[in-house]
Amino acid sequence: MLRALRVLRIVQWAMLASVILYAAVGELVRPPLSAVSPSLSYMFTTLAVALIGVIFVVRRTLVARPGATLAAQPEDQLCLNQWRTGYIVTYVLCEALALMGLVQRFLGSSLQQSATYYFGGFILILFFWPRQPENRS
Repeated sequence: MLRALRVLRIVQWAMLASVILYAAVGELVRPPLSAVSPSLSYMFTTLAVALIGVIFVVRRTLVARPGATLAAQPEDQLCLNQWRTGYIVTYVLCEALALMGLVQRFLGSSLQQSATYYFGGFILILFFWPRQPENRS
């Protein structure tokens, strides 16, 4: 269990660093600002909201349920694998949110528009810090 936590924390730090890298690349490459279609901006916003919803559903199904079992039976390898996979999938989805900001930046959006996606992905990755499941009874 402790090894899995250590690996997840390393993955989390790598994902946090990559979000910062996305913002830096978006600024260094800095495509010319252009008017982005409002319908495209709405599409990105809708996708981001849907993605955040998916993140919370994944957390509930792939992290919370196996976590409850792991609290009672820490040696259950199947639940440990599912729990670890749930965290990684959560981080990947948060990373996708940050990537949406980079894509918007490459399409010509301003930093202010893209920063919302970078910040959202970064905060969500940070918010979902891996914790050892505890028995709540």
